Amino acid sequence: MVEFKDFIDFFKFLTPSVVMLIAVAYLVGGHFRDNEKRQKLKLVRANKKLITPLRLQAYERLVLLLERITPEALLIRSGAKTCEALQRELLHTIRTEFEHNLTQQLYVTPEAWNSVKNAKNFTITLVNNAAKDIDGSAPAMLLSKKILDKAMELEQPITEKALNEIKREIRQLF
Repeated sequence: MVEFKDFIDFFKFLTPSVVMLIAVAYLVGGHFRDNEKRQKLKLVRANKKLITPLRLQAYERLVLLLERITPEALLIRSGAKTCEALQRELLHTIRTEFEHNLTQQLYVTPEAWNSVKNAKNFTITLVNNAAKDIDGSAPAMLLSKKILDKAMELEQPITEKALNEIKREIRQLF
C-alpha cells in the first residue's frame, strides 16, 4: 500500500519537473511570438517600400485631376461653339477625368478622396448653374464668361481646397 510519505516524496520529485516544463514552454512560446513579430515587421517594411511609391503616384494623379477640372483649364481646352455644346463637353471632361482616377482612392485617405469628390461635384454644379439661364444655342463665349465670373466670386476655389488637403497629407507622409 502506498503511504502518504511516498506520495509526498513523489510530489517533491514531480514539482520541479513541472515547473521546469512550464518555464521551457513559456520561453519557447516567447521565442515564437518574438519571431512572429519580427516576420510581421519585415512584411510591413517590405509593403511600405511597395506602397509608398504607389501612394505618391496616386497623390500626383489627383493633383493633375484637380488642375484639369479647374474652370480655367476646362475652358482653355474647349472647342465648342454653342453654350449647350460647351456645357456637355465640360461635364463630359470632368466626369471622364474623375472616372479615369477612381482607383486612386485606394491609396489616399478618405478625407483626401472626399475633397477630390467634392471638388468634382462642385465644378459640375458651377457649370450647370452658369448654363441654366443661357440659351443653349448662344455662343459658347457667353457660358465661358459666366463660368469664369462665378468662379471668381469664390473666396477660395474648391479645387484649391482639395489641393491643400492633398499637400497636407503628402507632408505627413514624408
